[in-house]
Amino acid sequence: MRKMKAVEVRQPGGPLQLVERDVPKPGTGQVLIKVQACGICHSDVFTKEGLWPGLRFPRVPGHEIAGIIDAVGSGVDDWKPGQRVGVGWHGGHCGSCEPCRRGDFVLCQRALVPGISYDGGYAEYMVSPVEALAWLPDDLSDLEAAPLMCAGITTFNALRNSGARPGDVVAILGVGGLGHLGVQFATKMGFETVAIARGKDKEALAKKLGARHYIDSGAQNVAEALTALGGAKVILATVTSGKAMSATAGGLGLDGKLIMVGISEEPVEVPIAQFIMGRHSVQGWPSGTSADSQDTLAFSALAGVRPMIEEFPLERAAEAYDHMMSGGARFRVVLKTG
Repeated sequence: MRKMKAVEVRQPGGPLQLVERDVPKPGTGQVLIKVQACGICHSDVFTKEGLWPGLRFPRVPGHEIAGIIDAVGSGVDDWKPGQRVGVGWHGGHCGSCEPCRRGDFVLCQRALVPGISYDGGYAEYMVSPVEALAWLPDDLSDLEAAPLMCAGITTFNALRNSGARPGDVVAILGVGGLGHLGVQFATKMGFETVAIARGKDKEALAKKLGARHYIDSGAQNVAEALTALGGAKVILATVTSGKAMSATAGGLGLDGKLIMVGISEEPVEVPIAQFIMGRHSVQGWPSGTSADSQDTLAFSALAGVRPMIEEFPLERAAEAYDHMMSGGARFRVVLKTG
């Protein structure tokens, strides 16, 4: 039996431990992936702290996976060993619940999540259902592709489904792990992109990523600054502060929409009269299916969108996770396993 290195959590709140395991075998409708890179996402906290209902331990985290198909199980005809693939947050669906019947697979009542429903990418090998697979373009390296499987698809999918058209004012709140990708996607989609962050020091980076305007939320009234630009058609909120999101809502233009992709325990407050008169709305957006991942990867390769990353070896996964959770990581943290 072949052996592999993996990093697992054995109990809720337990440490990330490097262990040796048998290389798993793919079952019916599954493939075995030799993991080349795996992004560390804040959502990995669900596994690390045992916050997901029904989570079973030990469990290997990781849902931003880039790798190569090593073997295929029975019933797999469309995927072959040697193909480069990615696996993201949406790790499979049942196909029979009401959301699945209407094609909303990401809302599947029994949807699978790598690193939660089954072992994820903090390992040299992992098994995935074929429903979770997306093909990796040659123009993207494994390290570049991995973060696009969650952070990328979330921002890309939210923007392309926002209703904004080229030329519209679109603001990205936050220029961090999600926001630096949001700025790039918004610019490449042809929007008049506004980056919003705290501090003058982030302006140069925001402009380098493609933002046409920059608003320093620490020195300016964000809502007033957006209104001066004609009002935002869309504000993509990537930060983890409900207070910061609330401060932008007054800057929406006619039929403007505040889309939340960053998670905050604080509520978002909106100016009710303005929302009524301006026909404004607030919306949340999850990630997407493997088909959406495929679109995200293809767009990123063609348009030149790339994540900014910090690379760690698999053996330093615990250190890399702590670095991300501490806020010390400026953008995305990626484990290189291959």
